[in-house]
Amino acid sequence: MSYVLNDPADFADESVIGFVAAHGTLVRRVSGGVARAQATPSGQVAIVIGGGSGHYPAFAGLVGAGLAHGAAMGNVFASPSAQQIYSVAKSVATDAGVLLSYGNYAGDVLNFDQAEKRLRDEGIPCRTVRVTDDIYSAASAEKSKRRGIAGDLAVFRAASWAAEQGISLDDVAEIAARANDRTRSIGVAFSGCTLPGASEPLFTVPAGHMAVGMGIHGEPGISVVPLPTARELAAVLVGGLLGEVPDGVAVDGAHAAVILNGLGAVKSEELFVIYATVIELLAEAGVTIVEPEVGEYATSFEMAGVSLTLFWLDDELARAWASPAYTPAYRKGAVETSAADAVADAVQDTAVDAEVIPAASPDSVEIGAVTLAIIDAIRDMIDRDVDELGRLDAIAGDGDHGIGMQRGARAGAAAARAAVDAGAGAGTVLCRAGDAWADKAGGTSGALWGAALRAAGERLGDEIRPEAGDVAEAVDAARAAIQGYGKASVGDKTMVDALVPFAEGLTARVAAGTPLAQAWVAAAADATSAAEATSALLPRMGRARPHMEKSLGTPDPGAISLARAMTVAGLVLADDSSTEKD
Repeated sequence: MSYVLNDPADFADESVIGFVAAHGTLVRRVSGGVARAQATPSGQVAIVIGGGSGHYPAFAGLVGAGLAHGAAMGNVFASPSAQQIYSVAKSVATDAGVLLSYGNYAGDVLNFDQAEKRLRDEGIPCRTVRVTDDIYSAASAEKSKRRGIAGDLAVFRAASWAAEQGISLDDVAEIAARANDRTRSIGVAFSGCTLPGASEPLFTVPAGHMAVGMGIHGEPGISVVPLPTARELAAVLVGGLLGEVPDGVAVDGAHAAVILNGLGAVKSEELFVIYATVIELLAEAGVTIVEPEVGEYATSFEMAGVSLTLFWLDDELARAWASPAYTPAYRKGAVETSAADAVADAVQDTAVDAEVIPAASPDSVEIGAVTLAIIDAIRDMIDRDVDELGRLDAIAGDGDHGIGMQRGARAGAAAARAAVDAGAGAGTVLCRAGDAWADKAGGTSGALWGAALRAAGERLGDEIRPEAGDVAEAVDAARAAIQGYGKASVGDKTMVDALVPFAEGLTARVAAGTPLAQAWVAAAADATSAAEATSALLPRMGRARPHMEKSLGTPDPGAISLARAMTVAGLVLADDSSTEKD
């Protein structure tokens, strides 16, 4: 558990403030994360990495000469938002372009892809390489679905070295992708970890046992086995990795970099005990180890666990791995930097309440106030149910759904309040709320809720007094946005399982002439039934997918939160006299 904190909601931001203060000669704070203290040299591709907080030294600790140019920092165990990623990338980009690299998690993919599109739309060349090193997170036939763990370091090192050579963005991306293709990792855990402010760990491991295949966000292991000796553990790790060698690699005579990573509570002396057997077993297999790294490189708060990574080298990747670097948490060789180097200007977020509010009709302004009341009700519901939503998510996921929804709902409500106070219409209120929700929540649900609110707001606009049919169409636009971005269908065990019945039920009832408030309440009941029915489904998407059996019998937290949000929204509509005219 975290012993040192103020408000858990501020933990990630306060950690970044202290980190930058401690390493001010190496890094600077920029909107959305951190960047090198020195500007990116002209003509050099900028490497931007990132992910959720809670994994130090990934990702902020790997920013510096010879490694990343910038890191987008999300909240604890949550992807940075598209706005954060975009802002960090803008702060370090040159004409040579930007390479984005990160662990392959659904929320990160969604937000980094949105940021990449925005950068490209502005004329900034951009490519992406996702890290997929964890062999236990998906079968070898589905490597593209694997998540990234401590193998991030190998890929980031290769990409950063390539960028330092002054080569093109395409060539940098090729080297980074090759590094990813030649990186494999396995992890085990002896105990779970606890989010700051939480009273219970995300998962537990029975005494005297270990979970095999855990994830750095607290995803449970694939299996639980009796606790082995250090020698037996090393054999499990090495044997698993030698059992899946990249194409074109002959083990006997190969050269490999080794990363033995502690996840938080397993300290250096214990890692050295394991490594003594790792090096012995690899030598027996004919592998030459190149510059091993033993320590903490991707942690998970106080999780007791370790991971082993093999980075199978070719001549070019070997040069990348051995190249000098100097960052707050990773240092190798000697790196020359000049204190006189220019510092790039940080890109600052534009405050929502400082933006010009579009003109709105009196009718739309009136409905904007109702919209605020709905968002406030959703916020209050999330505040009440945050622990339960986190518990549901922890059964097969990473346990952050409750706190992520809380951050998003609070930010959305604050932005909606500012818009209403400035005289905004319903469409603008929804759009501002959606943008703030996505930015502060991060993660998959944050991005999807943000996209949904914005899509609904764009459909309603600021001129008309929405009739029931307009509201139904706005809800369907939100559904289309969520399915378009998230790619989920009914039956995948996601929020879509509740959203589609809600949207369809609302549309059908409104078309039949049912008043809006009554139709909404009935559709919310449809959503609730559908959300509860997800207990019988196996997840086909997201972090719960590798642990699908664990979620059987438990409803999807995203579907539950969506259904509850629509339920409290219906109560607001039923109580509000202004909707009686619709």
